[in-house]
Amino acid sequence: MRNIPLGRTGLKVSELCLGSMTWGTQNTLEEAHAQIDLALDHGINFIDTAEMYPVNPVAAGNVGKTESIIGEWFARTGRRSDVILATKITGANGGFVRGGAGISAAAIREAVEGSLKRLRTDCIDLYQLHWPDRGSYHFRQNWSFDPSGQNRTETVAHMQEVLGELQRQIDLGHIRHVGLSNESAWGTAMWLRVAEETGGPRMASIQNEYSLLCRLFDTDLAELAHNEDITLLAYSPLAAGLLSGKYAPDVVPPGSRRAINPDLGGRVTARVWPAIAGYREIAERHGMGLPQMALAWLQSRPFRVSTIFGATKPAHVETALSSAGLKLSREILDEIAAVHKAHPMPY
Repeated sequence: MRNIPLGRTGLKVSELCLGSMTWGTQNTLEEAHAQIDLALDHGINFIDTAEMYPVNPVAAGNVGKTESIIGEWFARTGRRSDVILATKITGANGGFVRGGAGISAAAIREAVEGSLKRLRTDCIDLYQLHWPDRGSYHFRQNWSFDPSGQNRTETVAHMQEVLGELQRQIDLGHIRHVGLSNESAWGTAMWLRVAEETGGPRMASIQNEYSLLCRLFDTDLAELAHNEDITLLAYSPLAAGLLSGKYAPDVVPPGSRRAINPDLGGRVTARVWPAIAGYREIAERHGMGLPQMALAWLQSRPFRVSTIFGATKPAHVETALSSAGLKLSREILDEIAAVHKAHPMPY
């Protein structure tokens, strides 16, 4: 398993990161623990979670269940030191956490305390801001994104407050490093600038959606990530299962994510199926499974990527593991580029 530098932190995380958002709804505690055991046995050292998890469905009654499951694993095994642990504070978009309050110094103190208790640990390795409070173009909001209501002065003041509290949490030993999620190029650059001006902690990573079917990261964010040593933590690398090969327009396996969320968060469109077919044809012609090719493709990108994959079955973990170290040929990459040009934004 190849390891990837995490920003400028000095930490190295595995090229595959075990996601956890199904643990507590689609997966039991025992199933989640089996996934962790399997992943660590094969070289994964990185687990990502969030205070709002699990999802499918998102519900106030589910908040914190996933962190508690991970905490149970630490308590059972005593292997906390074997894991680089990432979690997130929910912002204003998660109205069911702390009454929908945004990210503030007070919210960070409350959220960190809660996560530490549930995770049964003294320190979180990477603490991430789940959404920017000012708004975001992620989750298909790019089609109507309007930043004109943002106030730069208020945004900078917010960043100063948040970075100040994050530094206090670092000084207390509660967290080690900080990162972003669902951010933009401008937002990330401003977090870095304010940190430099105030002496606050430097953002090490950005956790955004990225896959063969969702490539919003490829331009301005890619340039920023390269030049500023920001590591992409790519979520939904199989597009919520669309690149797993298990779905078709009229095929929805019982118990699958699409059975719970029919349009997979806006990803199921008429345009998506020809794109999937194009990528599947490349994979089959070159003797690979579509999910292996889709995951291996992320490691071909010209910036640092650790790929967060989710699983509901041990076989899903094994599929992800089979992509580790797989290097795609120039021919395959060129064919992928041709399909992307033909189907650039399928959802």
